[in-house]
Amino acid sequence: MRLGIDLGGTKTEVLALEGGRELFRRRVATPRDYEGSIRAIAALVRGTDAGVNLGVGIPGTQTPDGVIKNANSTWLNGRALRADLEAASGRKVRLANDANCFALSEATDGAAAGAGVVFGVIAGTGVGGGIVIDGKVLGGAHGVGGEWGHIPLPGMSAAEIAGAPACYCGKRGCIEAWCSGPGLAADFLRAPLRPSLAQEPATATSPVETGEDQVWTAECIAASEHPAAKAAMARHADRLARGLATVCNIIDPDVIVLGGGLSNIAHLYEVLPALVEQYGFTYGAPPKIVKNLHGDSSGVRGAAWLWPEEGSR
Repeated sequence: MRLGIDLGGTKTEVLALEGGRELFRRRVATPRDYEGSIRAIAALVRGTDAGVNLGVGIPGTQTPDGVIKNANSTWLNGRALRADLEAASGRKVRLANDANCFALSEATDGAAAGAGVVFGVIAGTGVGGGIVIDGKVLGGAHGVGGEWGHIPLPGMSAAEIAGAPACYCGKRGCIEAWCSGPGLAADFLRAPLRPSLAQEPATATSPVETGEDQVWTAECIAASEHPAAKAAMARHADRLARGLATVCNIIDPDVIVLGGGLSNIAHLYEVLPALVEQYGFTYGAPPKIVKNLHGDSSGVRGAAWLWPEEGSR
């Protein structure tokens, strides 16, 4: 048996796996403080009645000296999370970034099962990534392996350089600032010919009237037939391709797996492979780019796969 925890910003989930088969799953709302998070995880683990070691996916990175950094759940930053979880749960604990857990899940028994080199992309509210080589996560010396979202957008035009958006990391023009869901929406709203609500048919993905303005989400833009929306989607795919080509030039993955909310945009799988090949260095064939198999379960499944089944290594 393997036991995984996905410590997310809004929910915390536990999953017990045996040979890839789910035995137990439960989720609770994530407390918005450190001590509460520790108590919630310990309670979830006790509720499984499973005496095995614990894999935990986190929205950040563990530094070599054992504290958390880069977590958007900011109450985790600077805390010795692994040591505190071991003390509270009575188990040995392995931590990994949630994007690494996603990549590990999809490389183990997901859309990239059996592939030697897998690059897992999470594109939604942010843009993250994880690298798995021969079934093992490549975290890197500083725990930031695969964090392609904070590479400056390659090949920026003069207009892109002039309008490079600020990123929360303190830099400008990061791939995340351009290619996340909010980045796509912001780029669309900067367009001079964006449509009004009255021009859009009423659908489940229609933009929302909020009194002062319209809320155009990435999902709305992807579903719209308006020329301004289509132009925004074309710019988005082109920027994603430039970023992915840079990754491919370095690790040349057998499979790229897309996850997060933007992975549901069907046209990305149609246009990205040829664009990535175009921007890359003499690949000779388009890269294999596929949608995830396990959806939002991949994070917790990957956390469970951080330990071998017997939990002894």
